Amino acid sequence: QVQLVESGGGLVQPGGSLRLSCAASGSLFSTYAMGWYRQAPGKQRELVATISTSGSINYVNYADSVKGRFTISRENAKNTVDLQMNSLKPEDTAVYYCNAHRELGYIVNDYWGQGTQVTVSS
Repeated sequence: QVQLVESGGGLVQPGGSLRLSCAASGSLFSTYAMGWYRQAPGKQRELVATISTSGSINYVNYADSVKGRFTISRENAKNTVDLQMNSLKPEDTAVYYCNAHRELGYIVNDYWGQGTQVTVSS
């Protein structure tokens, strides 16, 4: 079982920055692919960024809408994953969710945090 707790959301003006953090409990954190997703009012939840670890290499993936503005990172020793968001736009407004995902054969583990609100507005 993995519990995820997000922090760092808030209100920011367009062009500003925010840093979201996700702290994970449980063991074997490095075996999980970690991700950030978001859901705006009236829209489906969508992928923002993911990061997975293989050996000493981290593999990252970003939605086209955030490439060049957002950076995902993780510290396996601290069981944390962060999302640095720069040049924020009003369309980035959403509830942001942390996700932990792992597939071991036919066993799939998928955990979600409670979400943190990000509002970009002047």
